[in-house]
Amino acid sequence: MKTRIEKDSLGEINIPFESYYGVQTQRAVHNFPVSGWKAHPVMVDAYVYIKKAAAITNSELGLLNKKIAGAIVKAADEVLDGKHRDHFVVDVYQAGAGTSHNMNTNEVLANRGIELLGGKRGDYSIINPNDHVNMAQSTNDTFPTAMRLASLIMVKRLLPVINKFRKTLEKKSREFSKVIKSGRTHLQDAAPITLGQEFEGYAEIVSRHYDLISVTQKHLAELGIGGTAVGTGLNTHAKYRPLMAKNLSKVTGLKLKPAKNYFEAMQSMLPFMELSSAINNFAIDMTKITNDLRLLASGPTTGFAEIIMPAVQPGSSIMPGKVNPSMAEMMNQVLYQVMGNNHTVMMCSQAGQLELNVMMPVMIFNIVWMVEILKNALNVFDDNCVAGLIADEKKCRDYAEKSISIVTALNPIIGYARAAEIAKESVKTHRSIMDVIRSKNIMPEKELNKVLNLMKLTKPGL
Repeated sequence: MKTRIEKDSLGEINIPFESYYGVQTQRAVHNFPVSGWKAHPVMVDAYVYIKKAAAITNSELGLLNKKIAGAIVKAADEVLDGKHRDHFVVDVYQAGAGTSHNMNTNEVLANRGIELLGGKRGDYSIINPNDHVNMAQSTNDTFPTAMRLASLIMVKRLLPVINKFRKTLEKKSREFSKVIKSGRTHLQDAAPITLGQEFEGYAEIVSRHYDLISVTQKHLAELGIGGTAVGTGLNTHAKYRPLMAKNLSKVTGLKLKPAKNYFEAMQSMLPFMELSSAINNFAIDMTKITNDLRLLASGPTTGFAEIIMPAVQPGSSIMPGKVNPSMAEMMNQVLYQVMGNNHTVMMCSQAGQLELNVMMPVMIFNIVWMVEILKNALNVFDDNCVAGLIADEKKCRDYAEKSISIVTALNPIIGYARAAEIAKESVKTHRSIMDVIRSKNIMPEKELNKVLNLMKLTKPGL
């Protein structure tokens, strides 16, 4: 393989000739052959946005030659258009704080910028990765800023999927509004409910989580860029911070603003804890919803079988005709993975020391990953499962009519104790509540039918 020689403070090293990355990236490749996982495209984009905005900002402040700035911007735009992606090669598990990823970005943009100006890769006298591309920056302020940008972009991709799922649940709640069924508490018979009311509850749960996830964008949009090494802003122009936030807003299309306190922005991982926790909490409630649907669809002959899920694949390699709740099972697995990701984020968040948290690379890897798989899984779960759910109205009503808990409606008339005796007799004799009441001549048939009207029992009233 043809190579070129580059050197840094540690000495010379051979670099693949055609690579846009340079010596520091190559060292990282040698040092961290851990997972084979590279930075998610959204994190690549986030970092390139920063370098583009920094070049524009430093040029506007008269600190960076306009020709050099223009080449960096053009190189950045090429990457943002999907080019040169195979040159971002650093493993996600790397030295703390993300210096390797920062330098990978600096070197790719520098070398491509050098080519655009007519030079050869590695000739850093034309564009230098540190002096030009990284001007007025440190890994310590660019990496958490990139984390914020990547998180904001991912949240904006996730929220429409959550909202779409909420609408599906609302549609199902209307579709099932007249489907009478037995409620269940403690997995035992409870007062009647409609299947629509059950789904109405699910929709509201999802709606609340949509709001809670959406709120996290506020703190994510506060950027510590311009803090450089420790938050003081060493090596930056006095106007750099507000201008950088303004230019980043322009190039990303996001509404961004400078942090209130740059030391806090570099030390604390609170915005990421807020986001990760919000997604984790959504995953917890989604687990409950998904488990409910699996339970309601259990059967088809020995389970609840109140709803029917779309059949997407054969369910067994040995039992013919078996169909499993495959989409729901997939959803559950993703939700458990999301919870695991959140645990990693929380462990990393508390690991900061003094002016910096060096666990940021694995934090953002887990955040982006959790959002990506949740977004994808929820979308297919919505389309291929929930949207196609069918209610077995006869089965639902049959359970409701047989439920001993409809006797609850008699409490105001005959009292709790007597109602309990009727319920016990119903269970013992395998007769319905209605039949037991009729046998005891407790009330006229007309009144009985009125009091134990199942649809009426799903609404407030005496």
